Amino acid sequence: MSTSYVYRITKYDPADRDDRGTYRGSEDVSSDHGPVEAAYLAAVTAFAEDTGVTQLHIRDPEVTGFVHFGVEPPVDGHGLHGLFPSDLTGYHDGAQITVDVGRELVRAMLRDNGAWCRLEVEDRFFVHIGYDQYMYIGSDRPCGHAVALTNANGLFAEQVDGSPYDPDDDEPHESRPADATFWTEVAALVAQRGAVLLEEQVVGNHSRWHRLTGDAVPDLGPRALLNVWPDLSTDVAEVLRTMPPDFTGWAVLEQPDGRIHGFHADSEDRAGLAEAFADARAAILLSLTTDDHNPLLVAVRPDDDGIIRARWPI
Repeated sequence: MSTSYVYRITKYDPADRDDRGTYRGSEDVSSDHGPVEAAYLAAVTAFAEDTGVTQLHIRDPEVTGFVHFGVEPPVDGHGLHGLFPSDLTGYHDGAQITVDVGRELVRAMLRDNGAWCRLEVEDRFFVHIGYDQYMYIGSDRPCGHAVALTNANGLFAEQVDGSPYDPDDDEPHESRPADATFWTEVAALVAQRGAVLLEEQVVGNHSRWHRLTGDAVPDLGPRALLNVWPDLSTDVAEVLRTMPPDFTGWAVLEQPDGRIHGFHADSEDRAGLAEAFADARAAILLSLTTDDHNPLLVAVRPDDDGIIRARWPI
């Protein structure tokens, strides 16, 4: 997204940067969970007020996946406790939130709690949180009062050309809508195979699973990325036995009560996987490596007007 003014806001004094702009000072890269963090949050409020926005949109939400790059360990609930239900309802691309909730999401990102997203008001305002306490705020206004307040609070608001966390407009995104034609193809696969597995991803690195045996469409979250996979195998032992030695991906299990759940798995933990598979009545392993990630069908749930606005990479 594009705004006229972009500021890099950090606790790092520009005087302590070398000729390439790399910080060489002594500031810690972790949040202090205290007054410095509070200054970052006050900056979010001040820039939003100067821009005249009271509502923000969540874009490209994620939670911690296989790899966590933060300097602090993730926490249970990804830092979203008290903001969204445990099933993450309401935390999705395009969700409208107040600036107060947005500020708490910024806090969770500064603390590396596990949740990450972009906060935006289209062509007017954005907040992006990067690594090592780097925050980028964009506005369609110069926000002189917010800049002065941020500097007075001990941070450094530096005007820059843009945010390195802008979504890449050149990156390919999955554009097929989950429309009537898509669901007709899904029904044909069910008729041919007897059943298929539907992966519903509303939040990056977090999936829900549905076993489809008829033409009924399950209740799906907004802007969900949908992957259709072959059905679970009832030969659970064989699924585990034939796991590739370098497997990294999802293990999806159907429990005796019919519930289906998935978890991140890799072949280095065969003992743990054997324990997890012990009571399952059906299972499948789905690789996340590019060469082996081959769903039968892929689509994105469009908005009510039929337009796809989610930015899911292919």
